[in-house]
Amino acid sequence: MKILDLHGTRHNTAEIKVINFVATTETPFKIITGDSEAMRKIVIAVIKQYNYEWYPEHYSNYGAYIIRDKTN
Repeated sequence: MKILDLHGTRHNTAEIKVINFVATTETPFKIITGDSEAMRKIVIAVIKQYNYEWYPEHYSNYGAYIIRDKTN
């Protein structure tokens, strides 16, 4: 499973980084957002554009999400 780790990424460059990753990566994959609520919102907005679904990697860790295609 491919992973995009957004630790150290600035919010103003995160959206394009996420779009590029999602557009070139087969599902399922993981995106690590860390504790930033703003970063989570950016990631979820992009995921919604691709009509993918997402869920936390672990019920106690909302800083990493597994993303998969709804049709698979």
